[in-house]
Amino acid sequence: MGAWSARHRKTAVFGWLLFVVIVSFLGGAHGSDKVTDAESMPGQVARAARILDDAGLKSPAGETVLVQSSALTVDDPAFRAAVDQVSAAVLATGRTGEAHSPYDTGALSADRHSALLQFTVNGEDREAAVANVPAVMDAVAGVQRQHADFVIEEYGEASAGKWFSDQFKDDFARAEWTAVPLALGILLVAFGAVVAAVLPVVLAITAFVAAGGLVALSSGLLHTSDDASSVMLLVGLAVGVDYCLFYLRREREERAAGRDRATALRIAAATSGRAVLVSGVTVVVAMAGMFLTGIADFRAMSFATIVVVVTAVLGSLTVLPALLSMLGDRVEKGRLPFLHRLRREAGQGSRFWNAVLTPVLRRPLAAAALATGVLLAIAAPLLTMHTANLTFQQQLPKGNALVATSQRVEAAFPGSPSPATVVVKARDITSPEMTAALAELQSRALATGRMHGPTEVTVHAEQNVATVDIPLYGSGNDETSAAALKALREEVVPATVGKVPGTEAPVTGSTAGSVDFNRQMSDSMLPVFGFVVAFAFLLMLLSFRSLSVAVTAVLLNLLSVGAAYGVLALVFQHGVGASLIGTAGVGAVESWVPLFLFVILFGLSMDYHVFVVSRIKEARDRGMDTRAAVAHGIRTTAGVVTSAAVIMVGVFSVFGTLSMQSMKQMGVGLAVAVLIDATIIRAVLLPAVMTLLGERNWYLPRWLHWLPRIEAEGLPGGAEGTEGAAHDPRLLGAGAHR
Repeated sequence: MGAWSARHRKTAVFGWLLFVVIVSFLGGAHGSDKVTDAESMPGQVARAARILDDAGLKSPAGETVLVQSSALTVDDPAFRAAVDQVSAAVLATGRTGEAHSPYDTGALSADRHSALLQFTVNGEDREAAVANVPAVMDAVAGVQRQHADFVIEEYGEASAGKWFSDQFKDDFARAEWTAVPLALGILLVAFGAVVAAVLPVVLAITAFVAAGGLVALSSGLLHTSDDASSVMLLVGLAVGVDYCLFYLRREREERAAGRDRATALRIAAATSGRAVLVSGVTVVVAMAGMFLTGIADFRAMSFATIVVVVTAVLGSLTVLPALLSMLGDRVEKGRLPFLHRLRREAGQGSRFWNAVLTPVLRRPLAAAALATGVLLAIAAPLLTMHTANLTFQQQLPKGNALVATSQRVEAAFPGSPSPATVVVKARDITSPEMTAALAELQSRALATGRMHGPTEVTVHAEQNVATVDIPLYGSGNDETSAAALKALREEVVPATVGKVPGTEAPVTGSTAGSVDFNRQMSDSMLPVFGFVVAFAFLLMLLSFRSLSVAVTAVLLNLLSVGAAYGVLALVFQHGVGASLIGTAGVGAVESWVPLFLFVILFGLSMDYHVFVVSRIKEARDRGMDTRAAVAHGIRTTAGVVTSAAVIMVGVFSVFGTLSMQSMKQMGVGLAVAVLIDATIIRAVLLPAVMTLLGERNWYLPRWLHWLPRIEAEGLPGGAEGTEGAAHDPRLLGAGAHR
């Protein structure tokens, strides 16, 4: 691929640009089909959504307006007048359904100082409701300005959805404008030249743009999501820059060693190019494990990541060699004197990593024991990890106005802010038997003492469907709410509507969604972990034809993932150091984050492992003993691994500064894991373990000798540098010297 691209430079470069433009244009014209409610959640929640979808019923976006006064009670005429004014204002917008007065529904607080006006926002789906809600919010704000002595605030699904939508766009833009300059700045330090630094960033951005178009085009078959776009940017920028960095640094190293342009490109293609290909395939296989969860959002994130990684690999192996062939030594244009002077000659390594590596190689057993102990200590908090579908209040930043409103509503009206909804599908929803069962459902629910009023029944006679809203005690995702949901599902529903023949009555709602999602996560954890570990092991075995390398790769990755889990639990669950990243301990880790981190980290960690071990094996194949090969491989890759890790940590850390709690957790988890992986794992534990194993690093049982040979061909030459590589016809191919 590298040789073809170098020979057909214009075809490779302009073909790539044409590909990016066409797929991004077609993707934009096609638009993105998003994951539906029925797809996004498992269990009874999904069944309830399917019943409503099949009946052509859309769950309306419910909104409430809190009217509160510290001086007046709900019985005061002035209080009632304020409520009536709010009701008239929201109805005047023409964007809402009928407003239900608290004096009719009984939504009056126990202390008689608060009332809840309830209504729905028009819209066929959530996006339409979110588009309609700003006019309603403005109307409520207008009434608030006229009544300074009252608290009049709106809170509900549509207003929360608007905040999430606006914040997602703002965060996404901030991530783009922060991560790209950050990566460029790090590359300037790494290369000391503007052109060399710009190349990886431009290729990573074009890969992301092309992948976005491909995902949009395929979203008709596999629906996508907003989270998928965030993850695609996060991973695409990180791996795209890293892959180009590996390739470019090796080509520059060979040129510095005296190779001609064509030879340097061929060596880079056969070594770093192969490492990029193996790393990319490993990420793809690891991300494919997410499909085993059976959750549409995970499938969307998995597919988007796979597409952007494949696109980044394709760009690194085709258009990058073509550009390097075009530019030649002009890739060093725009040198920054001070930074360029900091670069050390190829193969020397940095003083810092030399200082670290020397005692590790001298006492490998002590180094391995110490590094393992440190990693296990960091990972220890994962034993206390608690996962949950974070509530609206937990997801949003501290001090958010919507959070403050929801807290005032909860204080005045204790109980889950979002009721459980029983979706009843019957043969005849208006039959006397079913009418009695619906009434009994409400009375039995209140009799448990775990649920409270007011309950609300909505009957859709034509569709033979009814919905029953029953508020649960608790915060929504605590033990109290979970126990109430269990009683509703296992005791109340089966004993009432469940007894009517031909009736289906799944329970949905935010609490139900959290419980079902966590159960699905727990059930899919073992299959996903097993799939990822097994295929990562197999890929390493095939790539290096060594049982020892495959086993150590898996074990070292498990250690780095465990350490990342420990930090997540410590920071986000227990609140240790949470203020440093602008958050507070929320008492739980978002339920999907640990599984997602495991999958993506197992793939990304292989970047460094494949790159470093490939260099070690390359040195050994040239005749070095394993100890010397380990020292040579670590020293010659220390600079590029450090640069790549700093870029990844920087990009992931940007996501740790975003508003959404789930994005914070994902960004911090990825940043910590990559930092640990590039320092403790690759610079201490890996060389110590490989030194202890010695020649056993390359052990392959006789019964596995049938495995295909897909490893890079050896580079002959002395122990230092890459002498002899230019004369290896197997590596360079015919005509290399011409």
